Amino acid sequence: MVDDSKAENNSCEGAFVRVDPTDIRIIRCLRKNARMSNKELAAKVGLAPSSCLERVRRLRLARVLTGYHADVDPDAIGIGLQAMVAVRLTRHSRSEVESFQRHLESLAEVVTMFHVAGANDYLVHVAVRDAAHLRELALSAFTERPEVAHIETQLIFQHSRNHDLPVYLQFDEE
Repeated sequence: MVDDSKAENNSCEGAFVRVDPTDIRIIRCLRKNARMSNKELAAKVGLAPSSCLERVRRLRLARVLTGYHADVDPDAIGIGLQAMVAVRLTRHSRSEVESFQRHLESLAEVVTMFHVAGANDYLVHVAVRDAAHLRELALSAFTERPEVAHIETQLIFQHSRNHDLPVYLQFDEE
């Protein structure tokens, strides 16, 4: 549950969030099906609908729940090829990293990006029409950038995601 004691005007924006086991059940249900009705969600987690709705509202206001999305069949919208592009930057100055990050955020083909530690600096999941589109994207969006020293592209044959997240919080026995 969200701890409102540190929030001003009973708002959860920026409030300290204390997540309890019931909140975790709500989060897990919504990760599997964000379109579930409040009535169905309340029944699954063992709450009255009004209590469940209030918990979801507080989790959303406190930015524990940061958004909802729809899974889309890539083929249905003309995406014929997906790839992971590993990017090594020339330098790691804040200005170059931030410039490259803004550039990635501006590209429609970028599905997800990860700023990582290790030999590469970014792993970028891209979705394109076909191999020619991937080649053009690699050239224009990556290799021609002054921040980029090296890229390596790996094709994605299959993609799936786990709808569960690990929970590392410790709860007191009640």
